[in-house]
Amino acid sequence: MVQIRRSALLLVALATAVAVSGCGSDGGARRTDAAPHGPVRPDGGTPWSGDETRASDDPLSTFALDVDTASYGYARRLIMDGRLPEQGTVRPEEFVNSFRQDYPQPAGDGFAVHVDGARLPKTHEAGGDERLLRVGLQTRAEDEERRPDAALTFVIDVSGSMGEPGRLDLVRDALHTLVDQLRPTDSIAVVEFSNEARVVREMTPVADARKLHVAIDSLHTRASTNLEAGLVLGYRVARDGFRAGRTNRVIVLSDGLANTGSTEAEPILRRVRAEAEKQIALLGVGVGSDYGDELMEQLADRGDGFAVYVSEREQAREVFVRQLPATLSVRALDAKVQVSFAPQAVRSYRLVGYDNRAVADEDFRDDRVDGGEVGPGHSVTALYAVRLAEGASPSDRIAQVQVRWTDPAERTPAETYGSVTVADVDRDFATASPRLRACYAAAWFAQTLRADGSDGEVRLTDLAAIADGAAAATEDAEVRDLARVIRSADELR
Repeated sequence: MVQIRRSALLLVALATAVAVSGCGSDGGARRTDAAPHGPVRPDGGTPWSGDETRASDDPLSTFALDVDTASYGYARRLIMDGRLPEQGTVRPEEFVNSFRQDYPQPAGDGFAVHVDGARLPKTHEAGGDERLLRVGLQTRAEDEERRPDAALTFVIDVSGSMGEPGRLDLVRDALHTLVDQLRPTDSIAVVEFSNEARVVREMTPVADARKLHVAIDSLHTRASTNLEAGLVLGYRVARDGFRAGRTNRVIVLSDGLANTGSTEAEPILRRVRAEAEKQIALLGVGVGSDYGDELMEQLADRGDGFAVYVSEREQAREVFVRQLPATLSVRALDAKVQVSFAPQAVRSYRLVGYDNRAVADEDFRDDRVDGGEVGPGHSVTALYAVRLAEGASPSDRIAQVQVRWTDPAERTPAETYGSVTVADVDRDFATASPRLRACYAAAWFAQTLRADGSDGEVRLTDLAAIADGAAAATEDAEVRDLARVIRSADELR
């Protein structure tokens, strides 16, 4: 019923970014009738913030893999600047997928499926029948030396608004560092746009790095923002430089605040969609304290890519230097997931986030329906809140998770699956995997930011403490930073 939007800082995001894509259909999901703010809980407590689906009515939850992380990156930037994000820009799945997981890798191409869970923490307002279910997918990492050569077209916003510190200066620094790290056989083109677009540097081998550095240094802010013109010219340059067997990408770096030419999403999206079908995927990299989140997200989704957000120089360098080159190849095309819940063990379920990413259940094995493109070493996580059926025994299977994708070399479909029992989700939250606890903290932090000023099902102070515990167990600085961001948000509410 849901498509995952495409990994928490820009590093993980862009890293995965160039290798990830996804587009989903809206139909097929059947849901139980609910009040505008979610169904009332049987115990009369706080309503769920999302739709709760009875397993007996619709046991299937189907989505296409697609992982953005821009929502968390932008929210973090605003919170640390002393502002709460608008509710419409908060997407829980992007908060969750902003953090590293420790899922086992598969031996070959495709996916390893990891399914686990736990009881909800004692600080969470929930009945005793409710469980947290985590669906994790992982692809095999790849040696950077074995990846295909890349042809990258950078489409760079040089409008006046990009003159703010942390925008164009950050982009120039990251691109200089990338040129020095890519292989000599990779290629880069540079297009800039303001009120109109121009080619700064045609597709050039990285072996000729001096010319690329000169082109990057020439980027300076000018006039207004004609994003449509930049993308049209950028795709033309990418198409002219297209090489079969290479990774061909258009990477647009902008604050997404289009104000010249076509400023509506749909005309630009139609153009992007047509070009993406020519095997040139789009990655959107957002910058700036004022950021056109919706437009950048839609462009990346239609362009078989995804959107990330960056606000700090070290994050950008880490992404462009360490992660981007290693994830340019593709492990799986048109990847979809279908979770089949067992009505005898599950009364109802709710997917956290992914509000408008539905794929019709019957389209799971229809390979004409677009899914997600996933690169090497990439993980995707989906969280469910599940209510167990009365009398469910520990050995009862809760759900089966099936993953279907197209092999990028053979262009043939493949599938794998995993399953989970009541016993698998019946452990105490405090003893659950620290990565699972970090996922919970990120997801319900997002839920709380969308909850009209109330704490909802859990208090932010409790979420920060959970993130602190997960950070101590994993020694992960990004999870520790999550705790800091949660506390800062709590002070702003």
